[in-house]
Amino acid sequence: MDEVAQLAGTWKAADQPMSVEPVAFDTFFERESERLLRALYAITGSRTQAEDIAQDAFTKVFERWDSVSVMDDPAGYLHRTAMNLFRNEYRRAARALKRLVTSTPAHDDVFAPVEDRDQASQVLALLTPRQRAALVLTEALGYSGEEAGDLLGIKASTVYALTHQARTTLSASVEVTDG
Repeated sequence: MDEVAQLAGTWKAADQPMSVEPVAFDTFFERESERLLRALYAITGSRTQAEDIAQDAFTKVFERWDSVSVMDDPAGYLHRTAMNLFRNEYRRAARALKRLVTSTPAHDDVFAPVEDRDQASQVLALLTPRQRAALVLTEALGYSGEEAGDLLGIKASTVYALTHQARTTLSASVEVTDG
């Protein structure tokens, strides 16, 4: 009877998660850093910005590694953290740009040469950051619409709409350059 009681104490019910041996942060970093950098580079279009966001994301994950390492999907948490950092940075830049644009006269279009050069050099730059993010997560990294939505903090239907808009924009740019 004592043996049964001991076994019952170690056995977990089907609805309880099995204890998984957490991975060391160094191993996690080596396994996920390149993938995260690729995703961020495709979204931001800047290697430097991608590296900065990745570094910040890994720092935040490292600070919480005791709890993150035992999660079902630590990589998902890392990518979600990186996407949140990207969105925060994008919002700050948009607010700064709005302040700058509203403070300059309307006839001075100082951004036109930069936009023209950027449009000619990179097709992905035609997309909004949200469209780029949705397209990269679903098409390049193979996430489902629901998973991409979780990472970006939006609904799956919004991810589908953003990827449709991105494809339409890319399709139109190909027609313009081919014509």
